[in-house]
Amino acid sequence: MAGPRSPWGTTWLLLVFMLVNFADKAVLGLAGPDLMRDLDISRQQFGTAQSAFFALFSLAALGVSYLTRTVRTTVLLLAMALLWSAAQLPMLWAGAGFATLVATRLLLGAAEGPAAPVAVHHVYGWFAQRDRTLPTAILMAGAAAGVAVAAPTLSLVIEWWGWRWAFGAVGLIGLVWAAVWWRYGTEGPLAPEAGTAAEDGVGGADGTQPELPLRRILASGTFLSACVATFAAYWLMSAKLTWAPDYLETVMGWSGRQAGLAVGAVALTNGAALLLHGLLAQRSATRDGRAAPRVRQGAGAGLLMLGSAAAVALFALSDTPWLTTVLMFGPLSLAMVMMTVGATACARITPPSQRGIVLGALTAVFALGGVLAPAVLGRIVDAAPSADTGYRNGWLLTAALLAVGGALATAFLRPQRDAVRLGVPEHDLGRAPVAH
Repeated sequence: MAGPRSPWGTTWLLLVFMLVNFADKAVLGLAGPDLMRDLDISRQQFGTAQSAFFALFSLAALGVSYLTRTVRTTVLLLAMALLWSAAQLPMLWAGAGFATLVATRLLLGAAEGPAAPVAVHHVYGWFAQRDRTLPTAILMAGAAAGVAVAAPTLSLVIEWWGWRWAFGAVGLIGLVWAAVWWRYGTEGPLAPEAGTAAEDGVGGADGTQPELPLRRILASGTFLSACVATFAAYWLMSAKLTWAPDYLETVMGWSGRQAGLAVGAVALTNGAALLLHGLLAQRSATRDGRAAPRVRQGAGAGLLMLGSAAAVALFALSDTPWLTTVLMFGPLSLAMVMMTVGATACARITPPSQRGIVLGALTAVFALGGVLAPAVLGRIVDAAPSADTGYRNGWLLTAALLAVGGALATAFLRPQRDAVRLGVPEHDLGRAPVAH
């Protein structure tokens, strides 16, 4: 069995990191109905509080990802986990109101913005390029697992002890993870050493790959299409995370516990889709790394997004309860594959020493979906003559975004072609691949 200081041991530790990360995000949506009643705030105000989480999210993702050049990722990950807990625990105070909620969500967003790019960059230090799809999928599945575990668990916490203790619970769990990471977290043998990146166009003495002008990477078709597609996928995820509990209670007539269980079960299907895709991609790479796939990875993910767009549109227009339930537990999850494909594609076209920055830039762009989706959908629902009509309009807008992202990914997400054009070799240089 892999120990904690091994490729897969590190992957499992970071899976828990991502699980806590998304439990932190989910708590506000799950506490939403009770919180809005107790604090006497509107849906638009609630959407504003949720959007506050993402106000500094993108800036922090860029800034902290840039620090990966000079600061070890083990230190950055530990600091983030501690800040998460510091941001959640003030809501335990009985006097904490709307202003405290917004302030703590701002801090939480700043601390969690860099989480995904730094975690992915760290785990890539343990795996060679061809082996990265499955560990990336596992980390991305942490989002689904976080919601799947948090939704029913925090729903029970809210029912038994009140919504404030839901914030307290995730804060305490973050402290536990930080203590474990302090003991076991370490850099992988393929990680670029902080502060020793090669200059643009000049290889390092140890065989490190020369860096490229960032503008060339950021202007590539692969990076730009990955940004649009992951933005749309993240918009869908943020919309469901924020508004699905209220939608299921207000429009579908479900109880709070039923809504929490449903959101958790839907999250499990998201995770299953990511893991299945990762396993299939890993199997393909292991079977024959030289064989060209029948469908390009980017095109395949783009087609899945188009299928998800059609499912969301049907979900919005259907009045049949069994059909909307079936759509929730499958087709709506297809777009999430793009989160894995986008990250691995951008890593493929980037020299290792610049990988953290490029992954941070990708996160900064797609996180805007998290900024906009809660507020925009909240405004659409509040402005509509009924919640039913408002949610229908909001889901149709989401379907349109997914269709655009899927079409662009199908046409332009070509990491292998762009890597060759940029001169980025397929495997990490200077070190042997990790056995695992």
